[in-house]
Amino acid sequence: MANIKSQIKRNRQNEKRRLNNRNVRGAARTAVNQARTSFEEEAPETKEAVLRAISALDKAAEKGVIHKNNAARRKGRLMKRLSSFKPGEAGASPLKAKKTTKKSK
Repeated sequence: MANIKSQIKRNRQNEKRRLNNRNVRGAARTAVNQARTSFEEEAPETKEAVLRAISALDKAAEKGVIHKNNAARRKGRLMKRLSSFKPGEAGASPLKAKKTTKKSK
C-alpha cells in the first residue's frame, strides 16, 4: 500500500483506466468472435458483423487499448476472409490444414 499522496492518486487512476481498457478490449474481442462465428454459420449478416468488428478494433486502437498494428492485422484477416466468403457454398472458408511430419531418430 502506498504512503505517498500522489502515488495513492496514481493507483486510483490506474484502476479506472484498467477497467475502461478491459471493457473496450472485451467489446472488440466479442465483436471479432461474433464475426468469426457468422463466417462458420454462413450467415447472411456476415458483412455487417465484420464491419462492427472493424469499428470496435478501430476504437480500441484509437484509445490506445491495443496497438494500431494489432488492430490492422486483425482487420486484415477479417477482410481477407470476407473477400473469399460466399454464403451457401460448401467450404466457404478455406482453412489450410497443417502438415504433420514425424521426425525420424
